[in-house]
Amino acid sequence: MKTITTTADLAAFCSEAAKHDYVTVDTEFLRERTYYSKLCLVQLAMPGTDDSNAVLMDPLAKDISLEPLYELFRDTSVVKVFHAARQDLEIFFVDAGVFPKPLFDTQVAAMVCGFGEQVGYETLVRKITNGGVDKTSRFTDWSRRPLTDAQKTYALADVTHLRQIYEFLAEKLEDSGRGRWVQEELAILTNPDTYVTQPREAWKRVKTRTNSGKFLGIVRELAAFREEYAQTRNVPRNRVFKDDALVELASLKPKNTEELSRSRLLLREARKGEIAEGILKGIAAGVACPPADLPKPDRSRDKLQVNPALADLLRVLLKAKTEQAGVAAKLIAPAADLDGIAAGLRDLPALNGWRREVFGNDALRLCNGEIALTAVGNDVKVVEV
Repeated sequence: MKTITTTADLAAFCSEAAKHDYVTVDTEFLRERTYYSKLCLVQLAMPGTDDSNAVLMDPLAKDISLEPLYELFRDTSVVKVFHAARQDLEIFFVDAGVFPKPLFDTQVAAMVCGFGEQVGYETLVRKITNGGVDKTSRFTDWSRRPLTDAQKTYALADVTHLRQIYEFLAEKLEDSGRGRWVQEELAILTNPDTYVTQPREAWKRVKTRTNSGKFLGIVRELAAFREEYAQTRNVPRNRVFKDDALVELASLKPKNTEELSRSRLLLREARKGEIAEGILKGIAAGVACPPADLPKPDRSRDKLQVNPALADLLRVLLKAKTEQAGVAAKLIAPAADLDGIAAGLRDLPALNGWRREVFGNDALRLCNGEIALTAVGNDVKVVEV
């Protein structure tokens, strides 16, 4: 198997790949010790039935440039095929602001084609190609060189089987007319906002037990400091301080390093130096924040009058409809949408666009009290009210 270690060889491969309808792509990376993923390997394969059109590209090789690969990503005449592409796309976006277009994600397509929610690559290999994947090298250190033969074999399999999977799913989507169903999900994957974390918005990911504006103001400042510190130094945010320590600090509101040292959950390294200084400044800023500028949690759904029985019936309806249509329920309506429908909301994704082809008007009729659903064993019956 060939490993590309020079820009010239990468350019030659990409030039040849541009002559085909599609190319399959995968990556291996590390993220345990960094904020941003460290790209360690790129696997590529042109159409074919063996390994002859597949290569490994070493982004850690001296002086290699990924620009030929990015030019291939920009070539709209070639479909770029990934499986579960989100983390791969984040790497390329952070590195060069590039998204592969057009994009095909076999995990998304598989959900539309009835293979279940977030189906794994190994499952698709088994069900579509009748093959298997040796996963023993999955959690190895991909930054170490040289790579072992086992690592190379494992990595290459992630793009060689992917060719047959892509061709099968693409044909299935064409026959069913569901190709456009996939595009909405792919639009999310190629939206820069999916991969940009604004420090001032980081507090929204921290789980707390109180919605006090003053408390959340401190949480916002601490989360913003942590995010900025982690981004600029490329370290995991939990290496700065963890969420439980953040919430504890927002409650204790220490004013100096002596009080800061009383924290039970704060890492020892965070009790001094730049991190300690940033924590104390963040707490002070949160305490001094004017009431009008305090963060306000989204309570729009708190006042919803959700009928639990109706919501349960909608879940039964969704399960029946998606099984009948052969599409993953997750793509049609998340639990929050079902609760919203049961509370009388109508401006929801589950009731708009292509989803209505699966959901139909049954949900609306159910909410209007015109029908009800009863579950008897494994059978779902529609009963007119």
